[in-house]
Amino acid sequence: MTKLVICDIDATLVNEKKELTPRTKEALIKLHEKGIYFGIASGRPADELKRNKEYWDLPFDFDFVVGMNGAELWDGVHQKFYSYFMMKKEWLKETMEIMNVVKCNPMIYWDGKIRCVHIDDWMIHSASTSHKELEVVKLEDFYAHENAKIMFRMKEEDMLKAEAWVKEHPNPYYHGFKTQSTLLEFCDKRINKGYGIEKVAKHFGVKLENCVAFGDEQNDMEMLQKVGIGVCMKNGSKQVKDCGAFVSAYTNDESAVAHFIEENILKEDMDVIL
Repeated sequence: MTKLVICDIDATLVNEKKELTPRTKEALIKLHEKGIYFGIASGRPADELKRNKEYWDLPFDFDFVVGMNGAELWDGVHQKFYSYFMMKKEWLKETMEIMNVVKCNPMIYWDGKIRCVHIDDWMIHSASTSHKELEVVKLEDFYAHENAKIMFRMKEEDMLKAEAWVKEHPNPYYHGFKTQSTLLEFCDKRINKGYGIEKVAKHFGVKLENCVAFGDEQNDMEMLQKVGIGVCMKNGSKQVKDCGAFVSAYTNDESAVAHFIEENILKEDMDVIL
């Protein structure tokens, strides 16, 4: 029986307009009424993610929020915040040197703002979607403090070169991975959404086999593989579809999360997909 549900946001829980469809909202409300823990997971900071409750006009608070791809956890039930495995200052500096292989704009979250080298359309979009102020800083400011992660915006056509370079130059402490077609991120190797859901399940006293996770992209894979049932959107990447997850017949624009909740979790009949 499902005890806990965790959802990636972009291209999973919300549609392409970044909206929660009426059908998905209704499914989440019914999930909450059923007493099932619900939370969201993203590469964004936990403080920013918590505000989605207001943006989506949900009549209940998130039971938990997994931020920074697993490096942050907000336990809404016990009102406690946790952080795990920050990127060391020397690692942050190294990634900036590594990423000189392509033209890109580094960015980090710091003190409620987005720090970047220069302001461009990508940064303006990131600031708009995250509701954060942009701050142009010197390169050394990126590695002045430990941070959960560092991100690099680049042209879509440069992503393959950047990914290949990272793969050919592995690091024992941190790794880089694509989270959007124009965004490459680096974080501690021990951090991923799978680690985040492990921590959530432990805090709530729930077995991972009784958890359901939804996602679409590479940074969701560990989370989908850790739980009892991992669900990939129809619009998800081939790599995620091939990782052993259940593949929905619907896209995020077609309320894929709601379909699965209605057809399986609310009926408490998981046998149809096992």
